[in-house]
Amino acid sequence: MQSEQPATRTAEHVLGVIVPAYNEERSIERVVRRVLQEPSVQQVVVVDDCSSDGTLEAARRCTDDPRVLVKHHEVNRGKGAAVRTGLEAITAPLVIIQDADLEYDPSDYNKLVSPILRGRADVVYGIRGFAGQSAYSYWFVVGNRVVTTATNILFNCYIQDMETGYKVMRTSLMRRLGLRGTRFDIEPEITGRIVRLGYRIYEVPIDYAARTRAQGKKLTWRDGIKALFVLMRIRLATDRSLFGERDPYHEERINQLTESLMARGAEKETPVGPTRDSP
Repeated sequence: MQSEQPATRTAEHVLGVIVPAYNEERSIERVVRRVLQEPSVQQVVVVDDCSSDGTLEAARRCTDDPRVLVKHHEVNRGKGAAVRTGLEAITAPLVIIQDADLEYDPSDYNKLVSPILRGRADVVYGIRGFAGQSAYSYWFVVGNRVVTTATNILFNCYIQDMETGYKVMRTSLMRRLGLRGTRFDIEPEITGRIVRLGYRIYEVPIDYAARTRAQGKKLTWRDGIKALFVLMRIRLATDRSLFGERDPYHEERINQLTESLMARGAEKETPVGPTRDSP
């Protein structure tokens, strides 16, 4: 398979934004219009997961901007299924998932896409800062650290925030992951499959304003338990069961990134993740 050409160095119109939404009538239009203000955004795909409120109608009001596409699930299928539906419609070279609230600040898009555009990485994660956040309980923060630590142990890598919602990568790579998750299990699945393929993950700090459960936060401790099982399953699975036939693209691409890093010297963002032959 031929290797892809390096991405352009300009941060304008390179990013496809997937917005999975379920019962987010109060915030969805504000979120989409805020996302559209970022110069890096090429398209926004909103996926309404069979909301019971006015989420779909509110999202459709945003289609007055030609960059916005709205998809709808006839039955509730979960966040992971919504992400996969959105991914099918992405045509931009890079992709990110934006939750249908403003816990994550779209003004961070530029710093997230920058390492990819400079040829430093194909995957960049945003590191959340929990200090000063009153919305999350002590146990939620502990749970996040447990899942992140489990990821590092299982895959012999060093990631500081595995459950972050801001994960930017090449669209072609995300499609090659072969994602199957239908609900919140999509988050650990993305990370597990990326590190199994041998890619380094760059992490950069981002702004973060947590929501409370009363404000609509949907994650529970059960999702943390499921995340651990997903990570374990991916760690123990064979390459063939995860990815099918061996794809030489990954090894070629990882070698390109490694050569680029060696040629250009150390970068402020620290690369993390295993380096191994990819399937």
